[in-house]
Amino acid sequence: MKRELQGIFDALLEGVVILDKDGRIEMVNSEAIRLFSASRELLTGEYLSRALGSDHPVVEIIRRVVQSGRASIHDEVEFPRRLAPPVPVDVAVSILDGPDREGPEFASIAIALRDRSTARTLREEVSERERQESYGTIAAGIAHEVKNPLGGIRGAAELIGMDASNERGSKISALIVKEVDRISDLVDELMVFARGDRLRIESVNIHRPLDALLDLLQFERGYENIEIERVYDPSLPEIQADSDRLQQAFLNLARNAMQAMEEKGGMLVLSTRMTLTHRLVDAKGHPQPTIEISFVDTGLGISPETMNRMSTPFYTTKRKGTGLGLSVARHWIGRHGGRIRIDSVPAEGTRVDVHLPLRTIPDSNQSQEPQEQP
Repeated sequence: MKRELQGIFDALLEGVVILDKDGRIEMVNSEAIRLFSASRELLTGEYLSRALGSDHPVVEIIRRVVQSGRASIHDEVEFPRRLAPPVPVDVAVSILDGPDREGPEFASIAIALRDRSTARTLREEVSERERQESYGTIAAGIAHEVKNPLGGIRGAAELIGMDASNERGSKISALIVKEVDRISDLVDELMVFARGDRLRIESVNIHRPLDALLDLLQFERGYENIEIERVYDPSLPEIQADSDRLQQAFLNLARNAMQAMEEKGGMLVLSTRMTLTHRLVDAKGHPQPTIEISFVDTGLGISPETMNRMSTPFYTTKRKGTGLGLSVARHWIGRHGGRIRIDSVPAEGTRVDVHLPLRTIPDSNQSQEPQEQP
């Protein structure tokens, strides 16, 4: 009977854990094993507080249920894991048997855990898409209101410089021209959200744009004390993508990582692999072959407050910078049907994972060179 019950539990999409009256794990199903990042053999008979840690949020919820004697349901509790990043889970804790009249503990407790990572990711992607669309509207307005006057200001400054009677007047004129050009470049960079430039889809070895960006970074100042390690999977197939746009996105991500280590130095690890845990889905919800490109640095990390604002254009914590790097990277990765995930621990470092489908599905803003049929 227990084996049949275990088979039923293992077929459930939710994680299920049964505790005995002492808080030991009596039964655990396959989904809970995945969340716990441990084997069934190690978990069975172990105290839940030891398996997860005494300060784990789920352990705290169970303590409150034992004290109150009432079932409890919590939405999207952050579920820390020892060997993997935390995930949001819905937690339901119920009492299976009546209370032990000779003591405060219950005879057994059932815990149901539902991984909400996919739902949260979908919400974040929808929110990010809406933000990108709003950025495009803002960019178009800025271009209309700013670009035209800038041309007149630049022309007038050049005329002033030509008629300047002394060196001071020439320097002031050159400074105006320089600042106008800087603002113009900034507007052009922001216009990436509004123009809808076409992607030139071709077969791309993902390691080539990565190597190209590293060749560019080695000539930039301030990165001499940063070590770079490449952990490439040579078996990865070529993907259908725009190599130049991917290089631009990767360059922004790598530069952000290296700037985080600019003062004290550190290590940047670039890695590639096929991923099964974070596969992308197409418009019909079907999982797609997905590759993962990771940028892992040992910099200062990112605070939760900063993390919530990182995708906002012009927001930056750096002394120099426009605050557009990550937004532009998200834009081009999103245009390829991919996504960016960021995990960071303050004072330890940051991991940025880029997920891309092997084949980018063309849309109205993309062009694709005709391919010969085999």
